[in-house]
Amino acid sequence: MTIATTAVRGVVVLSLMAALWGAESKAKAKAKTETVKGYVLDSACAFTKGLEKPISRDCALACAKAGSPLVILTAKGTIYWPIADTTPSSSQNEKLLPFAGQKVTATGKVFERGGSRAFVIEKIEPQAEAK
Repeated sequence: MTIATTAVRGVVVLSLMAALWGAESKAKAKAKTETVKGYVLDSACAFTKGLEKPISRDCALACAKAGSPLVILTAKGTIYWPIADTTPSSSQNEKLLPFAGQKVTATGKVFERGGSRAFVIEKIEPQAEAK
């Protein structure tokens, strides 16, 4: 292998690394910080039952404890999938369990792809009940 071949390979590797770094930065830049309001319920009920709100807190808790991921369902019907901002990722049910079956206000980074919305929760709190 000549010095020229080694130099060309080095340039190619560095170019690929720069391209990957740029793509990763672009993906992170697409995340928008938003505030989302909606009900915390299990994902299966959100899709299969067409619910506008959870059947009950106990139902949402039972499904979550059985392994169903909890999601946030807005009044417009948008479903936000809570995700971790780490790799490997982890379940976000522990963060949402205290709010299962309740209306919440959550703030965090929203990622969109193919019509799906993922949500890295930075802050979550129960919504005050309307009187």
